[in-house]
Amino acid sequence: MKSFLFIFALSSSLGAAAVVESDLCVYGGSSGGVAAAVQAARMGKTVVIAEPGRHLGGMTSGGLSAVDIGDPRSVGGIAREYFTKLAATVGVTLAWDKAFENKGGGPATGGAYAIEPHKAEQVFNDMAREAGVKVHVKARLASVKKDGARITEFVTEDGTIFRAKVFIDATYEGDLMAKAGVGYTIIREGNSKYGETYNGIHYVEKFLPHTGYEQPGANGRLKNGHGVWDRDFPLDPYVIKGDPKSGLLPLIQAGDPGTPGEPAPGVQAYCFRLCLTTNPANMIPITPPSDYDPKRYEIVVRFIEACLANGDAMDLRWFSKHDALPNDKWDFNTATFGGNLPGASHAWPEASYAQREKIAKQHEDYHRGLLHFLATDARVPEQVRKDMQRFGLPKDEFIDNGGWPHQIYVREARRMVSDLVITEHHTFGHQNAPKPISLGSYGTDTHEIRRIVKDGVVTREGKTAGGRDGAPPYGIGYAAIVPKQTECDNLLVTFALSASHTAYSSIRMEPVFMCTSQSAAAAACMAVDDKIPVQQVDYIKLKTRLEQDGQVIEWKH
Repeated sequence: MKSFLFIFALSSSLGAAAVVESDLCVYGGSSGGVAAAVQAARMGKTVVIAEPGRHLGGMTSGGLSAVDIGDPRSVGGIAREYFTKLAATVGVTLAWDKAFENKGGGPATGGAYAIEPHKAEQVFNDMAREAGVKVHVKARLASVKKDGARITEFVTEDGTIFRAKVFIDATYEGDLMAKAGVGYTIIREGNSKYGETYNGIHYVEKFLPHTGYEQPGANGRLKNGHGVWDRDFPLDPYVIKGDPKSGLLPLIQAGDPGTPGEPAPGVQAYCFRLCLTTNPANMIPITPPSDYDPKRYEIVVRFIEACLANGDAMDLRWFSKHDALPNDKWDFNTATFGGNLPGASHAWPEASYAQREKIAKQHEDYHRGLLHFLATDARVPEQVRKDMQRFGLPKDEFIDNGGWPHQIYVREARRMVSDLVITEHHTFGHQNAPKPISLGSYGTDTHEIRRIVKDGVVTREGKTAGGRDGAPPYGIGYAAIVPKQTECDNLLVTFALSASHTAYSSIRMEPVFMCTSQSAAAAACMAVDDKIPVQQVDYIKLKTRLEQDGQVIEWKH
């Protein structure tokens, strides 16, 4: 890490508040935040990143080492440059004109990105430093000041004042957007609002019998296409099986599952994407939380019983898909009963920083306890226990956090409501968004919202997968990353952008955020040069610049 890149603003208690001025201030040092800052700096602007945490890169350097992307040909510009640099650290040259090959045991769709987290963070640090971007860490937002529809400054909790001509909100939560008074939602819209099919309350109406499954291949997928780490079948949710009066097991939520397609609160489940190692010399044991109680995982026991009754030869893949990384490390994803903690994420979007720390700790404690349970409990099949016992936290990753990732996976939080809302009609390829500035290409991938009871069985409410049926990459329109002009005219929002819940489930991929953020920065620079609101940037002029910078904004394959 090039430590001189980072600036710790002095607290106002030590004297006059520090004032940081720039042409563009990017709030959030996420993957997209860095892409935006680098783009603007290359266009000759003074640029500052104000990051509420301590690291650059967000999830891309925070444990999401096997990155989902969709079609790699839809990714260009700084995102392509970043991943090319990252792959080069392990001697891999990427071919961007075709699907990436599975290299060295990495994931077939993301093997090119299967790099250790600390190397990913280093590339972000280097790109920001080389572009001359100033980075302020621990910059937690406290308040925003506006003059009419324009943000003039925001103040962080330590009293530092950030002033700029244009701002970009590159946080997963849309914190700057919210404090600036821009309209947003955290409600899953009903299907009727935008004429969608995957929005609102969603669950499997009837469980299909699980018979005739073949054994999984080397990549962990059953030959009929079902992922072994993502099984759905009826599980009894009650403390005493069959007796609702006995109460619900831990990890099951009370409440009415509701009517499919109706609007409902709740965001996707969060988790930590762990980087684990099998090298004993580089290993920190995964210790359980101080209040560990194996009874908390009784529903996992029932899942195991059901899998065994179905004839599954269980191993660790039933609980966590894990993809190989260099140097005896593995990227751990979630599963039916993996790192996800449905329901615990719902308060996160509107929570204070202190409250978010508690929510993150709740997720960590659950995940640590689950991994300890899988490694030690006699009710867990021996093969699963042996598999889990091989892994520990790496000493050389997340070294300021004991090997545990510093970034929780915020899959969804606030979503801006602007003049253009990207919906299923766009992501499914039925409509083209006007004035595209980036492309999305991933399927509709919604992790469960609630783990709830319906008709006496556990139901993973809100979970969807697929839904695009081979549709080509789709455009994300410029109006989806700028607020309504009456609300704010010098802010662009690139992570908490304007999209329906179900469309966001496709858009929410890190390469897409990087591309969208780079385009936003180019528009911000033009707004500064022409002294106009961001909503009035000349699209033809912007499109020309983006294409010159290698962005892919139209699908021509």
